[in-house]
Amino acid sequence: MRAVTRLFAAVKPSQFLEPGAPTGLCGLLTHPSPRSTLLYLYSSTLDKLKQLPESSVYRQSTEALTKHRLSIIQSIKPEGWDKWEAKINVHVSDFPDDFKTIQTSGGTMIDVPNNEEVDLRAIKYEWGGEVESANLEGPRSMRERRGQAARTSGAHKQYNPEKVHRDIKLEPEPPLTAEQVSDLEAKIGAGLIEEVIQVAEGEHKLVDEMAKSRVWEELVEKAPEGQWSYFERGTHAST
Repeated sequence: MRAVTRLFAAVKPSQFLEPGAPTGLCGLLTHPSPRSTLLYLYSSTLDKLKQLPESSVYRQSTEALTKHRLSIIQSIKPEGWDKWEAKINVHVSDFPDDFKTIQTSGGTMIDVPNNEEVDLRAIKYEWGGEVESANLEGPRSMRERRGQAARTSGAHKQYNPEKVHRDIKLEPEPPLTAEQVSDLEAKIGAGLIEEVIQVAEGEHKLVDEMAKSRVWEELVEKAPEGQWSYFERGTHAST
């Protein structure tokens, strides 16, 4: 039933979900790249769980759930994914300094280009309640500013004009079809794929806190005998 809310929210149903479109849940918009996001979150979470001993109940349960959901995500690929991934890997290997990469057990994940183009001259500033555009003179982007800084700081030997003015444009990843997204949601059984991502993000952060707190160790003060017996199975009257 939860997935139906996305259909009601869509004005023009199509083969693909529109990134940023309402999902039908308040404040939750359609994610632009759910598959790659979950591949990173699950792989990174599994790597972090290795900080905890194998005897940790938290590690055992979280590891089992994460591996299960990761296998579901890996089992469904959008058309052209392998070809796109191979092309991206070649581009990154040719220009490794242009990208921020993250190593996980699932492979190398690409964050964003280190010299992503942003026209700084178009930024608007607010002065005393009035909005004014920035001066249109000078370097337009961070790449041009870095190049200018390298020349003026005496680091001209390290300055590479070809790199500074190289236009880094990566093809967007092939999107999952609406049917594939619906299939993933049905197999995972935890609501919309955007909700699954939120849970994965929370778990990804929680692992660090659990490792920091060393939750697998015994309590400094033992719990009184019978403290948790109320919550055990079979202790209440049958209904």
